[in-house]
Amino acid sequence: MGNVYFFTGFPGFISNRLLAKLLERKEAPEAIYALVLPEMTEKAESQRQNLLKMTGFPGEKFLVITGDITRKGLGIDPDVQEKLAETVTHVFHLAAIYDLAVPKDIAYKVNVEGTRNVNDWVRGLKSLRRYVYFSTAYVAGKREGVLYEHELVRPPAFKNYYEETKYEAEVLVDALKREVPLTIIRPGIVKGHSQTGETSKFDGPYFILNLIDRLRFLPIFPGIGNTEAVVNLVPVDFIVDAVLYLSHAKTGEGKTYHLTDPRPYKVREVYAMILKEMLGKTPKGRIPLPVLRTALSVPLIRRWLRTEKEVTDYFTWMGNFDSSQAQKDLGETGIRCPDLKTQIPAMVKFYLENKNNEQYQLNIR
Repeated sequence: MGNVYFFTGFPGFISNRLLAKLLERKEAPEAIYALVLPEMTEKAESQRQNLLKMTGFPGEKFLVITGDITRKGLGIDPDVQEKLAETVTHVFHLAAIYDLAVPKDIAYKVNVEGTRNVNDWVRGLKSLRRYVYFSTAYVAGKREGVLYEHELVRPPAFKNYYEETKYEAEVLVDALKREVPLTIIRPGIVKGHSQTGETSKFDGPYFILNLIDRLRFLPIFPGIGNTEAVVNLVPVDFIVDAVLYLSHAKTGEGKTYHLTDPRPYKVREVYAMILKEMLGKTPKGRIPLPVLRTALSVPLIRRWLRTEKEVTDYFTWMGNFDSSQAQKDLGETGIRCPDLKTQIPAMVKFYLENKNNEQYQLNIR
């Protein structure tokens, strides 16, 4: 029997990209099941149709099923569950709350309790070949210095509840390594496609673009952030290619990978590159970070700037992700994180073309 895939987090950006690539592979899936919340069914079905049209994959082999990871058994219909338990070979768990400003109770319910439920569900799969869990490199919280893939150390503090609950969830998944064939993926901050710039929403690094765009009337643009802090941005196409290889290769079993840029740029360098591409300007001077944080503490201002306050915590954080294991196991595949500098033009172009489309902008509270 061929591979039977089960996805959570569809129709999210990364899961959609993974499925598109998966359907194009020479070894076509036997079947695909995507778990979606009832209120997301219409959007998921629309995206499913797009994928089928784009790849020619048989529609009867790609099914959207309703459920909820925050419920025991994932809220899956018992009749459907019986078939899944017998046939599913690969599970990709991507469902999570990714918002840096998410309240603790919501983040805990989805990211921690949801993952606990997925873990319990996975234990009942009789044909499982790989369980792939999407964590984040930022489970490191406020730990600084060189951060290694084999480490899972509780930091002294976290920058937000997203980081904290993803750490707690990874602890739960990591404990399964002796029970099931498992691969843990820790991406850096995922941005749009390296060549087309396409993304699904303007969050993370795109807050910098929002900020620059809103303040484009200024005669002088000051720099922001600690001059030595780096920001680790990775394009979605690199993540997809690396994940699909590592999740099928025997070498990926039982390992945790930093899918991060081994040569990240400093925050000030990223800011300067984006500013130059967007407005043809160069930063002069530097705005004190406490001033920016104070401004973004005012709801009216941060909504106008379309920027979450929490993003500023990454402007001074002095952590560096070691990705030696990922680079070694990707080996001769040719899968590498491209230089961010080469991606900036496409990133800015896509942003400028879509900045006024509300489907890309987050609802800033």
